[in-house]
Amino acid sequence: MHVKVDDNVYVLRGKDVGKSGKVLAVFPKTGQVIVEGVNIVTKHKKARTHLEQGGRIEQPGKISASNVMLVCPDCNKPSKTGRRFEEIDGKTQKVRYCKSCDATISSTN
Repeated sequence: MHVKVDDNVYVLRGKDVGKSGKVLAVFPKTGQVIVEGVNIVTKHKKARTHLEQGGRIEQPGKISASNVMLVCPDCNKPSKTGRRFEEIDGKTQKVRYCKSCDATISSTN
């Protein structure tokens, strides 16, 4: 996947087009992501015990990963990403990079 948890992304399609947020969860098998503050859905929860309250809970829902674009931390613009091999600490590793400013995007933003 081109996005990982804790990446900042920009929404390209859907009812929340133009919003940006942090990726909370990634589901590679289904190609979906959960983005903070995007695609808010209402979940109806039933009270299980007398101590736990029931009601309606609003939480972010899944959206397709193809509908989001990674925001580059260096140029602060939504941009396409690529992968290349770079030598880090004497080891060759595959890293992501921004195609517009050619900056390396770290795995731990």
